[in-house]
Amino acid sequence: MQGYRRIAAVFVLCALSWPADPLAQAPAKARAGAEPRAVSPRGPLTEDEQRNMTVFRAAFASTVHITTVEVSRDLFSMDVMQVPRGAGSGFIWDDRGHVVTNFHVIQGASAARVTLADQTQWQAELVGAFADRDLAVLRIGAPREKLKPVAVGASRDLQVGQKVYAIGNPFGLDQTLTTGIISALNREIPATNERKIRGVIQTDAAINPGNSGGPLLDSAGRLIGVNTAIFSPSGASAGIGFAIPVDEVNRVVPRLIRDGKFTRPALGIQTGSEQFHASLRLPKGVAVLGVVPGSPAATAGLQPFRRGRHGEIVAGDIVTAVAGKPVASLDDVLEVLEARQPGETVTVALLRAGQKVELQIRLAASD
Repeated sequence: MQGYRRIAAVFVLCALSWPADPLAQAPAKARAGAEPRAVSPRGPLTEDEQRNMTVFRAAFASTVHITTVEVSRDLFSMDVMQVPRGAGSGFIWDDRGHVVTNFHVIQGASAARVTLADQTQWQAELVGAFADRDLAVLRIGAPREKLKPVAVGASRDLQVGQKVYAIGNPFGLDQTLTTGIISALNREIPATNERKIRGVIQTDAAINPGNSGGPLLDSAGRLIGVNTAIFSPSGASAGIGFAIPVDEVNRVVPRLIRDGKFTRPALGIQTGSEQFHASLRLPKGVAVLGVVPGSPAATAGLQPFRRGRHGEIVAGDIVTAVAGKPVASLDDVLEVLEARQPGETVTVALLRAGQKVELQIRLAASD
């Protein structure tokens, strides 16, 4: 007990001996550096900084945050619950409340909520989607005065090295601006349904989870692409981001708004795989393996590959070009058809028994 009292006495003495104001006991020389430093005046913002700010101010009101939910039932109470599913970005397309985003942002969701730049939230309904281009259109009931459509540019004349801006909600952080340049053009990435998306813009502007569906802008603040994917071992930005070019967006979105879906014209053919071509050492093109009865291809008389009486393969037609554009795969054919409308007539070039043949085929609507 005596030992504990001595220890307590030591603690008391230490406490009493500590100065109430340590700075008061410090030398005057040490106290001199404790005051806040004087603020140095700065010069005017650089031209580049001013441009960054101008682009952001012009476009941030057009950019939205999209939150998706999945509806489920409680196993025991059978109550309906909304479970958060994911989040992404989007942008206002017009003053009627249409919002454009990536298909993969809303894929599998039961409902979606759109948060505008003023932080008001609106329930969204799905207008239409086209998985082949990873695009979707939502609609919200916000009044027109709250809707600022994004300025639309063009992607056909983009150049590597151009400065670009990405606005979105990475990791749920609203209204984030990142800058970079166009690193490459005409890249190819897979869509969620394994179709190839071609003509994609590559940028080093930081794009992270949550940026998907947001706008990629040029230095004039015009939409030139929709941020859609990143290439990263870690899942975070590694300086390689991809965007769907705005020319594709401007072709697909109006048809989604008009029809609720993207109807691709059809020829009515079934095609061979790359392995089929390689195994038979066929010339470059698309081998016709089947013709749908009653289709435009059947009406035009396209001839498929088939088995002969003794099991041998009898050569059929090989499509080499559609509407003047060379084709070497089914994706090539579909890409050409997507730029056309049902009812249009196109020239189909093919090889038949080693001879070049051209047919005029009137396209039908696909199912």
